[in-house]
Amino acid sequence: MAWILLVVAGLLEVGWAIGLKYTEGFTRPVPTALTLLSMAASMALLGLAARTLPIGTAYGVWVGIGAVGAGLLGVLLFQEPATPARLAFMALMIVAIIGLKATSGH
Repeated sequence: MAWILLVVAGLLEVGWAIGLKYTEGFTRPVPTALTLLSMAASMALLGLAARTLPIGTAYGVWVGIGAVGAGLLGVLLFQEPATPARLAFMALMIVAIIGLKATSGH
C-alpha cells in the first residue's frame, strides 16, 4: 500500500510542478488553488508512505517521478527541448526509481 501512496504522491508532484506554470506567479486564483491543493496532497501522501518505507527511498522515488513527469510534460505542453541527452538522463532517473524500488526490501 505504501508504494501505491508513493506513486500517487509522485504523480501529484507532477501536477503541482506543471501547475506552477499555470499560476503565473500565483496571480491566477483557480490554478493557484489547484496547485496548492496538489502540493498538500502530494506531501501528505509522501508522509504516509514514509511511515513504512525508508525516507531516502520514498523521497528519491517521489522526486524522481516528479522530475521525469514534469520534464516529459514540459516537452509536450510547453515545447521545452527534447534533446537526446535530456531524454537519456530522464531514462536514467527511471532506472534509478526502479532500482530504489527493487532494493528497498518492501
